[in-house]
Amino acid sequence: MHTIEPFYNWLELYSASEDPRSPLYGAENSLTYFTNTIYGYYIHPQWDDIESETLFLKILYTDYDLAFTVIEFIGEWNDTLHNDIMKLKRNIIDPMVHEGIKHFILIGENVFNFHGSDDAYYEEWFEDVEEGWIAAISFQDFVLSEMKNYNLDYYINYGGSLEEVHWRTYTPKRLFALINGMIQKRLGI
Repeated sequence: MHTIEPFYNWLELYSASEDPRSPLYGAENSLTYFTNTIYGYYIHPQWDDIESETLFLKILYTDYDLAFTVIEFIGEWNDTLHNDIMKLKRNIIDPMVHEGIKHFILIGENVFNFHGSDDAYYEEWFEDVEEGWIAAISFQDFVLSEMKNYNLDYYINYGGSLEEVHWRTYTPKRLFALINGMIQKRLGI
């Protein structure tokens, strides 16, 4: 797992650690020292810590004018044992919503497992972005299936055409426009 790096092609466009409005402003990541682990396996030092034992992330891009962000995840999303959604919601999502972000693109190709619990934090997040949306792309099918078992599809848009998006081939704004169009079509707007 230590060789899996966050997507870095947009780094010249945005860095959360250099954005004073980001919840990760000032975060320092080593390029050489591996300190964070998931179940005893070191992960690449460029992943950011959200105070979870099993879930790490990278805010790849945020645009305050268009009110969207793209967040990539790695690890096990474990709401049952570690209440990862609470840590994500309080440490990352709430400050971003406070800054006006209402469209969230979650990238989960490196989320290797999901253990659900109740949906209270997802419901709260959904209500916080009432005029926006939350979209999950590139998650493994079994992870999406487990999320559906906890009715998270009520709060998070995923599956169907969203799973066919080759997100790395887009610029952040074009990715947002594509996902926004797909969700508008789903909602019949």
